Amino acid sequence: MALTKAQYDTIKRGYEERQTRNMRLLTRRREQIYALLPEYRELDTSVGGTCVAHARLLLDGDQAALEELKQDLSRKADRRRELLIQAGYPPDYLEPFYDCPDCQDTGYIGAEKCHCFRQQEITLLYEQSGIQAMIARENFDTLSTAYYEGEDLRRFENAVAISHKFVEEFKKSYQNLLFYGTVGTGKSFLSGCIARDLLSQGMAVIYFSACALFETLARYSFDTRAKEALYSFCKDLYNSDLVIIDDLGTEVTNNFVTSQLFSLVSERNLRQKATIISTNLNLEEIRDRYSDRIFSRITSNYSLCKLTGPDIRMYKRRFSGK
Repeated sequence: MALTKAQYDTIKRGYEERQTRNMRLLTRRREQIYALLPEYRELDTSVGGTCVAHARLLLDGDQAALEELKQDLSRKADRRRELLIQAGYPPDYLEPFYDCPDCQDTGYIGAEKCHCFRQQEITLLYEQSGIQAMIARENFDTLSTAYYEGEDLRRFENAVAISHKFVEEFKKSYQNLLFYGTVGTGKSFLSGCIARDLLSQGMAVIYFSACALFETLARYSFDTRAKEALYSFCKDLYNSDLVIIDDLGTEVTNNFVTSQLFSLVSERNLRQKATIISTNLNLEEIRDRYSDRIFSRITSNYSLCKLTGPDIRMYKRRFSGK
């Protein structure tokens, strides 16, 4: 499924707005430094004249002019950095800056779409706005162990440690997670924590509740006019840096769902792409509901994190009511 022209234009307009915003901020910074440090302004203005003077020497046959120009420009750059530091500013205060340094806010690296562009595509194509709202309120900064005690606390702390390790080693090693256990114990919360940190690193993350995922697959699969959309959707599902399937087991499970889940788990494993699954089912229920083949692949290739305890969401609702 490709972006419509309107969707593509919306993304490109966003990049133009970022470039304009950052350019204006850089201009304000430069004006501020020029007013505070006249010597910095003089050095900046002198660069053009220095280049012209050395260019004339080169044209006149002075072979040493190029090396002298490099040394002169280097001295000026060092002095500018020195002035900024002395005034209490970082040495790169007047360097261009970007929301995405990889593509310098163009959306492309060469002819290829940047990861930041791809994530915006995913958000538009697969209605991923829900994850943005989730990670704004559910992230490692808002994590609390206050609702757990005893064995429940030990399990939660272990899951948190595994989640941190998952993020830290994401670019170095292939790994998957299964969060399972009782209702409202932090499974979706930890998935959101991981998603937020990886999105901030420029990873492409696709998030679906199990119901929405299999409904989308069914809609494309059983519509003969949607073959291209199905191909594109599966391509993204199989190749995205991280796929999160939330609340597995809440969907109506049938042969179609089982075969699609098997394909997704198997294909992402073949491509060494990370997957996180959260479910209220226990391990026996997963095996009985989805087949031995799926159970085997999950237990063989996923770190299993069991979470138990009170329903925190229910507790918070009662507390807010009081």
